[in-house]
Amino acid sequence: MTGALSLGVCFAPPAQVFIRYMDYPKLRPVNIFPVQMSGQNLICLQDPLNISEKSLFIPPSLYFIVSHFDGQHSALDIQTEYMRKFGELLFSEKIQEIIGQLEESLFLEGDRFGEAMKRKEEAFRNSSVREALFAGKSYEGDPEQLHVQMETYFQGPKGPGLVGLKAEEGTLRGVVAPHIDFQRGGPCYAYSHRDIAEKSEPQCFVILGTAHAPMQHPFCLTRKNFLTPLGLLETDKEVVDAIQSKCPYDLFRDEWIHRGEHSIEFQCVFLRFLIPLPTPIRIVPILAGSFHEAIERETSPKEIEPVRQFMEAMRETLAPYGKKVCFIASADLAHLGLQFGDPKGIGEYDLRVLAEEDREMLGYVERVDAEGFFESINKDRDRRRICGLPAIYTMLQTMNAEEGTLLKYDQAFTPETQSVVSFASLAFY
Repeated sequence: MTGALSLGVCFAPPAQVFIRYMDYPKLRPVNIFPVQMSGQNLICLQDPLNISEKSLFIPPSLYFIVSHFDGQHSALDIQTEYMRKFGELLFSEKIQEIIGQLEESLFLEGDRFGEAMKRKEEAFRNSSVREALFAGKSYEGDPEQLHVQMETYFQGPKGPGLVGLKAEEGTLRGVVAPHIDFQRGGPCYAYSHRDIAEKSEPQCFVILGTAHAPMQHPFCLTRKNFLTPLGLLETDKEVVDAIQSKCPYDLFRDEWIHRGEHSIEFQCVFLRFLIPLPTPIRIVPILAGSFHEAIERETSPKEIEPVRQFMEAMRETLAPYGKKVCFIASADLAHLGLQFGDPKGIGEYDLRVLAEEDREMLGYVERVDAEGFFESINKDRDRRRICGLPAIYTMLQTMNAEEGTLLKYDQAFTPETQSVVSFASLAFY
């Protein structure tokens, strides 16, 4: 769902003005990036937790007001700043309207958002399954239509082609696959997943997803089974519990983040497409959080105690499984441009330079060199914002593989925001 806020007549005031936010309104942590729609420059606000299913598109003048909703500026402060910026009087009634609309859309901190989050947390906690949250939004929700959609990623002009005969002996130990939306990255997903279909025979897939919301700990688990429009994937609770038993901190502390995170769900859709019912699929769903503490301290992630403890628990738990486990690192690469906070947009030359930098970094990944991979990112303080760093690094440190191969590299460039996301598929043996 989308919504629009403006300072003009199309801004519909809510039925009720929420006075308790009148003095010091506070915007929740949300994704904010510029877009162009119908020739207009707008700012998009999205909820990373997916408590609100709306995306709000607002003009820069309105965003100037919303940017002061930090819990520190009063309505009078905002009026003063607006007058300085635009030389126009901002009426308090207009601020009330904006506050009411944002709260109605669950973008403000407070009771309304808290109650909505509590309801969704309770529903998630009481469910035995992790629902397919993005079905019908990011990909087709109807099984037949989804099957057609998935086929195009393999057979289309950018895809790897149809899945071939399965190898006599499964030698694949793991893959890196994107987690970008299917519309932009579907064919790239297909490269790594075709290798899974042809060259692996695992009893379990360990999926290292990327968490896009803040977590208390660097990793989190869930025992919930994952539902897709093509069928269920059962979580291997025995493996999950074994990892937790060997890790000294609570790996379920951030379990709630699994509900709104797409990076594991998207891999499940591909797996269930390639391995259709009634064949069972067992997974170990793991979300990896930020490794920026390691970058700030200029030290290896394995020197961060909670990271080291988790990786040791992973290795100890999974070592007896050998080839019966296949790893999937659900990971995108660089995020550059206006959408991601850079002062300037990305041009054609920048895209070529980015490809060279990314391929140099992926060389370490192909050599299964976790520390070289990290240092290639750390040397420029993660200037390219490699969001797949935790998932890829953890896989390289815990997967028993000798070498990797780059199957596909691609970039998704968005002209409206002069921004780019890069991603790749790799296979490891």
